[in-house]
Amino acid sequence: MAIRFQYNKTSRQQLEKQLAVRERALPTLQNKESALRMEVKKTKAEIEELDKELEAKIKSYDKMVSMWTEFDPTLLRVKDVHLSKRKIAGVLLPMLDKVDFEIRPFSLFNRPKWFLDGVKTLEGLAEIGIRRDFQEIRLSRLEYARKKTTQKVNLFEKVQIPGYQEAILKIKRYLEDEENLSKSSQKIMRAHQEQRREQEGSVW
Repeated sequence: MAIRFQYNKTSRQQLEKQLAVRERALPTLQNKESALRMEVKKTKAEIEELDKELEAKIKSYDKMVSMWTEFDPTLLRVKDVHLSKRKIAGVLLPMLDKVDFEIRPFSLFNRPKWFLDGVKTLEGLAEIGIRRDFQEIRLSRLEYARKKTTQKVNLFEKVQIPGYQEAILKIKRYLEDEENLSKSSQKIMRAHQEQRREQEGSVW
């Protein structure tokens, strides 16, 4: 990124302000990136845990496969999903609080005894599945925020801060050179004036 500047004190002051803003913001961004990285790791672990839980529950019902063919899955449906919001490392994320299910009325007399247990089992499996999908949504948002924060950290750390420092140094050197030249030319002028005065004095 090319930083535009002019070789004068005003431009140098503006660059110094811009540099100070970035140097102050960098530690905050680095902390945010670190917090988001940890949250991404934690969410991935939670997804893995839910996957294992779902797999274990499904395996435990393997013996009942023949019974499930009699079961009517339309008896259960998701009625409502309760959400809240929470800020994590400056990112507003949705939180899943509770899942409400609706059970379609059915006659216990016309159904096998285990039907009610079957409904509860399906409810448990559905809730784990919903929680897992919800964690995937959170993970996607966290990863996007972390990626953006990492890009900004790299921009400040590797491009803008060194760029502003280099530009300030160039202006500083230029102004110093200009000052030295000015002093040298003044010395030369004074020397010429003194020489002229001496010559004029010697003529008289």
